[in-house]
Amino acid sequence: MKDNKQNEKQEQIIELGSDITKSKDGRIYTLTIIGQVEGHQVLPENCKTTKYEHVLPLLAGIEESDDIDGLLLLLNTVGGDIEAGLAIAEMIAGMKKPTVSLVLGGGHSIGIPLAVCTKKSFITPTASMTVHPVRMTGLVVGAPQTFRYFQRIQEQIAEFVTANSKISKEDFEGYMMATGEMATDVGTILYGKEAVASGLIDKLGGLNDALSALHRMIAKYNKEHSKAENGQKQ
Repeated sequence: MKDNKQNEKQEQIIELGSDITKSKDGRIYTLTIIGQVEGHQVLPENCKTTKYEHVLPLLAGIEESDDIDGLLLLLNTVGGDIEAGLAIAEMIAGMKKPTVSLVLGGGHSIGIPLAVCTKKSFITPTASMTVHPVRMTGLVVGAPQTFRYFQRIQEQIAEFVTANSKISKEDFEGYMMATGEMATDVGTILYGKEAVASGLIDKLGGLNDALSALHRMIAKYNKEHSKAENGQKQ
């Protein structure tokens, strides 16, 4: 029986990049967003991907589960599908349970909304985040409506990011459209301290900092939840 549970846990880590940790401070679900965020099209097998159709129901289960107290989101992603990334970010932003994100390595492109969607965000000093305009590969219709569509998507991303972080919309769009910062591209690369100074990410720190913040949030959430239940009983 014990071996079966251990095997299931190992499969969960391999398939979903997730794990549940139980301690005296609470039960934390750790979820990783790695490689490319895969959308409606299946990416090649040699690409590391995060599949949104796996993550969305998983997040709903975490929110509803009595066995999980908080969510730790670990990010090392180059970005990916815009709609899929925003869908995951919106799900996490709408959760009541304590949530903390930690950017490790990179949180680029659509990884930015994913990094800021939690109630508290952290980034390591060596991690980087690339802010750039919406780009699309493949056949594109060369019409004014197409460029207006891109502009509207950019506005949605900017509004989400600024609503879930301390950065202003003007600064975020300035980073997005900057020239001369990146070779053969438009945009800005922000490293750990710069991301915090800009207001994009809350704090500079590592795993221990992220877990400590999550434990404090869980303790506060449980205390408030307990008070609310006692009030209803009275």
